[in-house]
Amino acid sequence: MNMAVTSEITLIGHWINGQAVAGTTGRTSDVYNPATGAVGARVALASPAAVDAAVAAAKAAFPAWSETPPLRRARILFKFKELLDQHHDRLAEIITREHGKVFSDAKGEVTRGIEVVEFATGIPNLLKTEFTDNIGGGIDNWNLRQPLGVVAGITPFNFPVMVPMWMFPVALAAGNTFVLKPSERDPSASLLLAQLLKEAGLPDGVFNVVQGDKVAVDALIAHPDVEALSFVGSTPIAEYIYAEGTRRGKRVQALGGAKNHLVVMPDADLDQVVDALVGAAYGSAGERCMAISVAVAVGDVADELVPRLAERARTLNIGSGLDAQVEMGPLVTQAHKAKVEGYIAAGIDEGAALIIDGRGCKVEGHEDGFFVGGTLFDHVSPDMTIYREEIFGPVLCVVRVKEFAEAVALINAHEFGNGVSCYTSDGAVARAFSRQIKVGMVGINVPIPVPMAWHSFGGWKRSLFGDHHAYGEEGIRFYTRYKSIMQRWSDSIAKGAEFTMPVAK
Repeated sequence: MNMAVTSEITLIGHWINGQAVAGTTGRTSDVYNPATGAVGARVALASPAAVDAAVAAAKAAFPAWSETPPLRRARILFKFKELLDQHHDRLAEIITREHGKVFSDAKGEVTRGIEVVEFATGIPNLLKTEFTDNIGGGIDNWNLRQPLGVVAGITPFNFPVMVPMWMFPVALAAGNTFVLKPSERDPSASLLLAQLLKEAGLPDGVFNVVQGDKVAVDALIAHPDVEALSFVGSTPIAEYIYAEGTRRGKRVQALGGAKNHLVVMPDADLDQVVDALVGAAYGSAGERCMAISVAVAVGDVADELVPRLAERARTLNIGSGLDAQVEMGPLVTQAHKAKVEGYIAAGIDEGAALIIDGRGCKVEGHEDGFFVGGTLFDHVSPDMTIYREEIFGPVLCVVRVKEFAEAVALINAHEFGNGVSCYTSDGAVARAFSRQIKVGMVGINVPIPVPMAWHSFGGWKRSLFGDHHAYGEEGIRFYTRYKSIMQRWSDSIAKGAEFTMPVAK
């Protein structure tokens, strides 16, 4: 959508070395209000020079920050958490205005980010390691976990607060300095987070924000002073960042796409199933990496399930996310709306039964908004594009299978393995499902099994590139290097040269 942009529109810039910095390259991108279709701001797109400045600030801040006692780092995070609580609604409103999700969902996103901060405040205990006294010959052996240095996070549009907070609270708590490259589609929340960190007492340069596009991403990948990269986004970009980053010797954690299934067994409580599928498929307009986009109906359960899903999809309350009565907001941009509608057309062309068509959705008073209604397909087969690819929109596909084993095989054959769920009343089926399924996050009668902050988030197969999941103990491992130290003092040193490995005697 081409819309006139006046000179009065705000320019969103960067945050480098403790202060807001305007973009100087002249390259900008429009930031929309998805509910109205209007341009709300412009965001500066960083040049390699801007990335260099942010990394240089982070590198200069690293020695002092890494030597700051973990307890003092934790106290800053405690203050940051307090400020997040105070600005909870403000952050949620920013999310809703630039992303489009409903305000209550945006508040939930902020809450999940705060939970990671709460986890990170335990860093004095989380960095504790092991000690062995007198392994032999008066030698003691212990371990350290030390920070990497400058680390960077590249985050997606769908969770502009929660996903960055999967990364930087743990990284900062462990003693690293951080450069965040948020999505250019909804960049404002990143600057408020930076301001709150400064207000909490974080030293200048420890946390920096560079707005931008692929130019900024490539500059971070190539920069010799960036030790590690964390990414959440699509699988092609995750694979690119992993390949380019590891080729340069960097540690990389790259979370990619998803095609999450929910298996409906014949003994499942269908009232619960319908509620679960409607919320998980259409919540946040399907723009979640943990959205359920495929219902796998076992046996004859689809004959009752599909009409009930259709009834609920038809009656979804769609509109501006700032309206408290609305259940589903718009998609993030006009381009993404067109992409989702293209998937719906492909599903029809490839022979799926379109039960509810969300195209052409218009909201009174928001006729230029980027809305797609809840869409439902039945009789979807594994060879169809709408089954194979991540749509990232409010499109639910129903696949019919004869038995449980076929459902498991279907899911395990998919290239993605992010999240999955199974609804059943049979404990044996639930146990078998959780053990046999090749997916990283599993829900039993839970539609969106996002782990809590003290666990870790991550998928299998082409949903994750790298060895570490996000946040939790996995985050501590990712953002630290493990070091083993052996020590002996002179009064225990035997006389003469030693030509063998030290062993217990």
